[in-house]
Amino acid sequence: MNGMFPCYATAAFGLEGLVSRELKELGMADVAAENGGVRFTADVAGMFACNLHLDVCDRVFIIVGEQTCVSFEELYQLVLSLPWEKYAQGAEAFNIDARCARSRLMSPRDCQSITKKAILDRMRKVRGLSRFPESGCDFSVLVSIHADKVRVLLNTSGDALSRRGYRTWNGEAPLRETLAAALIHLSPWRVGRPLYDPCCGTGTIVAEAALMAAGRCPGLRRRFAMEEYAFCAGFDFSTVRREAESRFDREKPFSIGGSDVDPEAIELARRHCRQAEMEGRVQLSVGRLQDLTMEDQGGVFICNPPYGERLSDQKSCRELYRDLHALQMRNPSWSLCAISSDPGFERAFGKRADRKRRLYNGRLECTYYIFNAPEKRNP
Repeated sequence: MNGMFPCYATAAFGLEGLVSRELKELGMADVAAENGGVRFTADVAGMFACNLHLDVCDRVFIIVGEQTCVSFEELYQLVLSLPWEKYAQGAEAFNIDARCARSRLMSPRDCQSITKKAILDRMRKVRGLSRFPESGCDFSVLVSIHADKVRVLLNTSGDALSRRGYRTWNGEAPLRETLAAALIHLSPWRVGRPLYDPCCGTGTIVAEAALMAAGRCPGLRRRFAMEEYAFCAGFDFSTVRREAESRFDREKPFSIGGSDVDPEAIELARRHCRQAEMEGRVQLSVGRLQDLTMEDQGGVFICNPPYGERLSDQKSCRELYRDLHALQMRNPSWSLCAISSDPGFERAFGKRADRKRRLYNGRLECTYYIFNAPEKRNP
């Protein structure tokens, strides 16, 4: 299918502005941020570029249709009216997900079954099909209902875009790759400056920074649902991948590293960096941040320290926050960025942040603190 599509890039709360900026940098049209995501317009090439290159986005969807619905009959009629025959042939495995909030239609299961029935009825009517073997590719549809506004979305990404493919082992409290990328984008770090994570755990922040520094797009080593869709059959995905591969500079020098007191976490971080094709490029070591002093000047510390969600852990976590302040004081030319859900973070750190940003780590409301911030950047 040729032409342009109304699209929607989903994002965690607080990151819509970052995704909007990324879309504009990729040359997408009609970019408009809203709560939970960003609308834009793209052709097949543009959608594939978004799946390949977006650092912070969760998934990229086509908006197949949207309308206010207050009854299941209205939902059925909406889905029945949409041109599914332009997207599917009929052999696909039609998988429907539904999310309902603050609406009169509040049963996800009923919305799923009604949506699937309407899609199949449309395919029977327009294509004259009597059987649906569902033996083909996964055809994933999301019905999102909020305040009675129904949006019917076709998933072009498949698995979440945080699934880069390099992180196959998880330590305690892993940080999602898209959030790690967001912390980097929101920090004062730019390619060419040193970056260090003094609480690096299994290495997600340093791996994401290394990918950015080397020009390796996050989706380069994975496939996307749209590559199997019938309406994309004429598009040359392999050529676009080769072009992206050519921009991956395996020899580009950079100064990125991290450390952690847990030897097992560092071993996992090394494995992740190896799978991200960054073996030996990211400097990793076992060590206490209390003993850390940097040789480079003008760098950025970025970390996801323990939050102390349990009262029994809070004292030790707040001692760690004081140690982070001491680390920054030992390295006064460095900025320090930390995310935490602890409302007492600044008090324990001993200084008010220059900039703060409310973010979510999963469902946990957090604040991203930036100390010694030399410049302001508004995504």
